[in-house]
Amino acid sequence: MTISILAIDQGTTSSRAIVFGRDGKTLSIHQKELHLHYPQGGWVEQDALDIWADTLEAARACLKEYPDVSGIGITNQRETTVIWDRKTGEPVYNAIVWQDRRTAGMCQKLKDAGHETAVRAKTGLLIDSYFSATKIAWILDQVPGVRQRAEKGELAFGTIDCWLLWNLTGGKVHATDATNASRTMLYNIVTHEWDAELLKIFNLPVSLLPEVKDNIADFGTTADGIFPRPYKIGGMAGDQQAALIGQACFKPGMVKSTYGTGCFALMNIGLQFREPQTRLLTTLAYKLGGQSAYAVEGSIFVAGAAIQWLRDKAGFFTDAAESEKLATSVPDAQGVYFVPAFTGLGAPYWDAEARGAILGLTRETGQAHITRAALEAQAYQTLDLMEDMIKDGSTDPAVIRADGGLVANSFMCQFLADMLGRPIEIPACTETTALGAAFLAGLQAGVYKDFDDIAASWSLAERYEPNPSDVHKSLYEGWKRAVARVLTS
Repeated sequence: MTISILAIDQGTTSSRAIVFGRDGKTLSIHQKELHLHYPQGGWVEQDALDIWADTLEAARACLKEYPDVSGIGITNQRETTVIWDRKTGEPVYNAIVWQDRRTAGMCQKLKDAGHETAVRAKTGLLIDSYFSATKIAWILDQVPGVRQRAEKGELAFGTIDCWLLWNLTGGKVHATDATNASRTMLYNIVTHEWDAELLKIFNLPVSLLPEVKDNIADFGTTADGIFPRPYKIGGMAGDQQAALIGQACFKPGMVKSTYGTGCFALMNIGLQFREPQTRLLTTLAYKLGGQSAYAVEGSIFVAGAAIQWLRDKAGFFTDAAESEKLATSVPDAQGVYFVPAFTGLGAPYWDAEARGAILGLTRETGQAHITRAALEAQAYQTLDLMEDMIKDGSTDPAVIRADGGLVANSFMCQFLADMLGRPIEIPACTETTALGAAFLAGLQAGVYKDFDDIAASWSLAERYEPNPSDVHKSLYEGWKRAVARVLTS
């Protein structure tokens, strides 16, 4: 019998289930596209019930093919916020997505009141609408009757991992893992607890919050009727931390960079919390057996979403894979820069009010130049992060392990290597987020012995060697000027 593990990977634009063999190879994958709602400018929502239904459908399809999995791991889009009724399981409002900027004004007031120092020291984060705390506060204050119900203990908050776990266990388990908790602005990653001072700052009742577990733990068993038979849920992590694990970045100084809807680069910095000295974040990398490892993170809000925009809104092509051929049909971007600040700019700028721009247009500019500029922007944004990581005192990484949908684009990967001046390694399994969740569940189930056992299964598919030049330096200077044009603060 093949030893296998089911990973649930609930992302921003799709809900997927993947069965992996012990060797990390994909045995089965099923996916449902997820609709995003944009009620107002800068607002991004999802239907939490659709998330659950789509996830369940994908998981059932995988288990029909491979019913004897050893366990289930969950990974998820982080920070996205759901509040639901503890008795009925009905959400009180749509899920507010991590990209949502509606609470930017609230965040600014909190900064003006001097609260960012405490938030930074306890959570490693900056006060920003990206994180969950102000999303929770908005729902409590703007949806009639919700704050009163929350204060009575009738409601539960969770990020998407927690919401899925609640439903998978039939409402028996209200829990999250330490990595997802670390992205709420409410969890103290030094003392490892929900922090009373932070709850007071954001005016939130502790009764809303889930239990926090290590990334490998007994998260419960699927309820009767969910699947043909019950399964243990043994691992859980936010998507970027799961990708760090899936890329086997277990040693300090190792970096993974994921190019999905957004781009998120994490560097493992070891077992000691270090408050960032730049505009990057410190976050939990993983917590196992009560011991935590930390990471420095740079968060870019729009990566692959820029290519989706060119496809779906601008109509440049019908398949994202066509972007590479279009981009390479011209020798350069002809001075065009694409700043994809559709929902503000994340690290290292943290400007919620910035908006996207295409700069440097001339009469000769065509679709190919704009597409090339959109792909080049991923390298510029990543270089922004790498420069701050090094300024922050982190190890200068010798290589970057990259994953996510955009790494299928060879032009983007080579340009990334050239701009960073470092090799880019693409793993044999690019589904590293889901693979990380499977590794965690496999460790809990005894499929793997330890991290060394997992690292041994990582294999290289392709390596892009850098060819940096003075041209790349000049291009990056142009990027800096372009970003300056869209910054509002």
